[in-house]
Amino acid sequence: MKNRSLLARAACGLLLAAASLGLTACKANYYEFPQYNFAGRPIPPSNLANRVMVAIDNPSAFSGGELQILDANRDIRSNVENTIPYFMVSGYSGRLPTSIASFPEQMFGYVYGSGDGSYTRIDYSKEAAAGTASGLPSTSDSIAVTSSTANFYAASGAIGGVIVVDNTLGRTFALNLPGAQHVMVNPGNTVALVTQRNTNNLYRIVRLVNNILPPSGTYTDCEPLNLPVYCVVPVQGTYARPTGAVFSLDGTSVYVLNCGAECGDTAAVDHAGVTFLNTTKLNVNYLPVSGDTSPMISTLAVPGGATVGLTDGINLYLAGQELMTSTTATGSFAQFAGATGYFTGVFSIISLGTTPSVTAAYPIPDGTHTTMLFADDNTLWIGSTLCQGGARGYLEANVSTTPGAVNLNCLAAFTMGGTTAPTIVPAVSPGNPVLYPNQNTNPYYYGDLTGICWVQNLHKVYAAYGGQVHAFYTSNLSEIDNQYITVQGTAMNVVYMDALTNAAN
Repeated sequence: MKNRSLLARAACGLLLAAASLGLTACKANYYEFPQYNFAGRPIPPSNLANRVMVAIDNPSAFSGGELQILDANRDIRSNVENTIPYFMVSGYSGRLPTSIASFPEQMFGYVYGSGDGSYTRIDYSKEAAAGTASGLPSTSDSIAVTSSTANFYAASGAIGGVIVVDNTLGRTFALNLPGAQHVMVNPGNTVALVTQRNTNNLYRIVRLVNNILPPSGTYTDCEPLNLPVYCVVPVQGTYARPTGAVFSLDGTSVYVLNCGAECGDTAAVDHAGVTFLNTTKLNVNYLPVSGDTSPMISTLAVPGGATVGLTDGINLYLAGQELMTSTTATGSFAQFAGATGYFTGVFSIISLGTTPSVTAAYPIPDGTHTTMLFADDNTLWIGSTLCQGGARGYLEANVSTTPGAVNLNCLAAFTMGGTTAPTIVPAVSPGNPVLYPNQNTNPYYYGDLTGICWVQNLHKVYAAYGGQVHAFYTSNLSEIDNQYITVQGTAMNVVYMDALTNAAN
């Protein structure tokens, strides 16, 4: 009996061991990476291969800001087993994070905290804060940096100037320019442009050689006064409230975006549109000389002007707003004939041939357009803020009697190469409300579009939309159920950390 008992126990032990091995062998590995990850990128602490980082304002009563990481492959904020409720960027302490300069090719980004003026470097491989940029003003209207991080440029109306942080020299320079508003730099860090609030002026940054000043009258300010290193120099040309710039893919041209009437230009002849500049005389190393000729190549009037733009090398895509009048509310804009005196959004396509020309203009959401990006399925996405206050908002309040009859949402998607007007996303109607309303529970309106990113090759875009995270398929523009990607606090911006190129954000 004793021998039989021992044999039975041994047999049971073997069965249990086999069962245990079988269970272990069958356990799913949800986060398996390929043997050779793209560009040799390390596996991050979260083990997520497709990460969207969300900048969140006021996530709790004890924090003014945080950065959360979502799994954009599965559209969840936790791990698959739900043992980790959410993933965070460790060590981030900025307040009210808003804008993000993202460089996924180099695996880092910079997040601007509008509540404390911080500019924090985020290491994408470690999912952690990696220090803050020093020398920047406490309040910046605009900050520009390239992947080399050799220089940081900040425009600040509060201090009335432009800050240049030269990391090669290890020095910071403050150039006087009252009303400095927007600063733009090309990917090669060879051209840096600055606009001035409520003016038709454009400036560039110049780095001096051997501390020798340019000729008198060719510059606005050079600093420091003794042994100057940098100057801010006017750029001759015709502008109408310039607000931004798009750099050509070949690096030879700059397309200056003129906002025009939308930004308060009251000139009898509105030059809203694009000013084309040659980059040769805009180079940071090109010193101005007396009698220098303008780098301007030409100007092109564009209905509604532009506040944001993007190019694919063949076309220039622009978004702005046009004032509706009896002469402008025609064609595809005839629907706004009852809203004269109000601005409405315009999406324009410029052919970049020998003689650039406007080839198409379509209605898009109203408001200040700040975001534009390419995505999968040959789509282009345009976002704006304050979109309910334009011509569409007027029609909704004064003409339409059915809620949802006028789509007031702030995001639109355009299929490139087609002739169909951009679609407002989500595409609501009286009987088709939004699928996933935000906390305000508005059944037809999400709110401001403050950030968007392209989740490459997964046919999705993620957006900070009305203070919450929303995601859409690029194939049919339908919305993805966002119940598992919503965040605590106000979502202000999103970036795709694992993009193949820096252009995805």
